[in-house]
Amino acid sequence: QVQLVESGGGLVQAGGSLRLSCAASGTFFSINAMGWYRQAPGNKRELVAGITSGGSTNYADSVKGRFTISRDNAKNTVYLQMNSLKPEDTAVYYCNAAVRRISSYSPIVGYWGQGTQVTVSS
Repeated sequence: QVQLVESGGGLVQAGGSLRLSCAASGTFFSINAMGWYRQAPGNKRELVAGITSGGSTNYADSVKGRFTISRDNAKNTVYLQMNSLKPEDTAVYYCNAAVRRISSYSPIVGYWGQGTQVTVSS
């Protein structure tokens, strides 16, 4: 079993900042990658930012230059620093971890956190 615990969401005014954290725990062999997704009412869940265990990153065009993803592999934790927040960033933000459960031969399986609400007011 893999658990992802998220924190850091809340209410902030436009132009403000928030820092999200997600810590993975449980039983797994390795984490291949972690990422942040978000979903606003009526919208599909979309990738915000992702990072591999080696440090390679990618971002949605809408957040480039404003958000930064980072990780601490020793703590199995991923962070999302969100600056210059806009009302359109309002969504539930979900952490995802792609892991191998048993060994290097195991398939890569994704797990989701419970989500944390980010609300940006104008």
